[in-house]
Amino acid sequence: MEQVRPLASDVEAAVRAAMEAVLPPEASAADPLIRRSEHADYQANVALSLAKRMKSNPRELAGTLRDQLTDVEWIEAVEVSGPGFLNITLSDTALLDRLTTRANDDRLGVPRSQAAETAVIDYSGPNVAKEMHVGHLRSTLIGDALARVLGFLGARVVRQNHVGDWGTQFGMLIQYLREHPEAAWRDRDVDSSGTAGAVSALDALYRTARSEFDADAAFKERAQRRVVALQTGDEETVAAWQEIVAESEKAFQRIYERLGVLLTQDDVMGESFYNPWLQEIVDELREKGVLEDSEGAKVVFFDDIRGPEDKPVPMLVQKSDGGFGYAATDLATIRHSIRTFDGTRLVYVVDARQSQHFDMVFQAARRAGWLADDVQAVHAANGTINGPDGRPFKTRAGGTVRLADLLDDALERAREVIAEKDPDLSPEELENVAHSASIGAVKYAELSTSRTRDYSFDVTRMVSFNGQTGVYLQYTHTRIASILRRAQEAGHGRGTFHRDLALLPAERELVLVLDEFSAVLVAVAQTLEPHQLANYLYTLAKAFTTFYESCPVLKADVPTDVRDNRLALCDLTRSTLARGLALLGIAALERM
Repeated sequence: MEQVRPLASDVEAAVRAAMEAVLPPEASAADPLIRRSEHADYQANVALSLAKRMKSNPRELAGTLRDQLTDVEWIEAVEVSGPGFLNITLSDTALLDRLTTRANDDRLGVPRSQAAETAVIDYSGPNVAKEMHVGHLRSTLIGDALARVLGFLGARVVRQNHVGDWGTQFGMLIQYLREHPEAAWRDRDVDSSGTAGAVSALDALYRTARSEFDADAAFKERAQRRVVALQTGDEETVAAWQEIVAESEKAFQRIYERLGVLLTQDDVMGESFYNPWLQEIVDELREKGVLEDSEGAKVVFFDDIRGPEDKPVPMLVQKSDGGFGYAATDLATIRHSIRTFDGTRLVYVVDARQSQHFDMVFQAARRAGWLADDVQAVHAANGTINGPDGRPFKTRAGGTVRLADLLDDALERAREVIAEKDPDLSPEELENVAHSASIGAVKYAELSTSRTRDYSFDVTRMVSFNGQTGVYLQYTHTRIASILRRAQEAGHGRGTFHRDLALLPAERELVLVLDEFSAVLVAVAQTLEPHQLANYLYTLAKAFTTFYESCPVLKADVPTDVRDNRLALCDLTRSTLARGLALLGIAALERM
């Protein structure tokens, strides 16, 4: 279906036309400054911004624009208020016509604004032989939401899970396992959460191996030889490494399936994948004059990146012993993403503490000519997760919190809250609803916060039916689904918009919020900030609650055409809420 313009865009176009009709060219190009308003549907503040420049009275200028706008058929009223605000109210017919168009489109009027883009999104990135912990949650959920939104907007999305599956730690672990055959990590059962098992055992064994590596020089030497054996393709060592990687990937996938994210094993492109090209990367950078020698190492310096005492900070590409730094692998990923996937937008959803690293990598890639002007590379930096007390999230023993344990806590609390809310649910229904609600709660808490900010993981608040929570949004969806079921049972259908009806204030507000959906998704694509969608859905749910409390839908004394109109509003709200939740990876439940 043809793109459905947001009403705000139409208002902006009308104000621009009015400006062009009465203002000189240099002034008519100004931003009309359209905003939603408490006093009307929209407010234009352009008269205040232009008055000083034009040496005119802002109220008089606003009045001149008002006179032009009163002739627009779909504008009901225009008033000048305060020092020169233009308050614009649209006709009910215009609102209902726009809603009808959106309701008849299975995309709800959302344009495929990203159809020309190939977005390569690098997210999650856990380490092989280690359990996923709380630190992996943000990258995984933010990256997943961005993949969903950009894909819905028409982009070709390439998901990349850059797992840590190469390096010294594997020589250390494989050597330890070889010397301690009694360490039966393969025989560990997966626990009730579906996560712990072989990888949990490997994680513990790695920490033991690390301690021995640090304390025993002879073991350290043997482990380093094992690294060389791995790098040179020794059959026995490679087989052991492959077994560890395979078990880890299965464990990662169980977490991803539990979270309901899109990542699969086909999306894994770990450090080992790029290892064969690292020397080629170094050679190409050297040929292009990007690399410099520094005490035997190959590095890149930057004029605008300085350290203490204003000394340049180098980016290490190749170590003096011939090994490669992380930068070499990240440069290889950029080159591969562009040459293999034709990526036009490379998005790295990684901890904010890596900002300088990615700044260096992007600059180096541009110097090498891999990142052309028509390719955008973005570090979509994310903050950290704290505990309910606002301090860094740790176990009581001071260790890293397992992601599975975090999800277990959310599930247990959701089970308690939902059982209290609806004690008639069967055990199977309770478990299914509690699972969906707990995952929705975790995701919404994550995605309703700007990705650059830290936030506190508070399970009790997350699973509340009140306030800005995923559970509240899911519950709102079930309420609407229940209304529509009862309407169907009564033979009323799902309603129809009647363009000649007058709208009550709560109906108008719901209409205007519904109309913002496509603009919000476009904003998410531009800023890579999923919290804009999460917050919009909360605004939509609140607007529906106000509407339902003040505008009866199924009461016997409601006129047929009014009931039809309100049922159609309910149905479009349900569709918009369900689509928005799906784009965040949250289940829209029918019953709760």
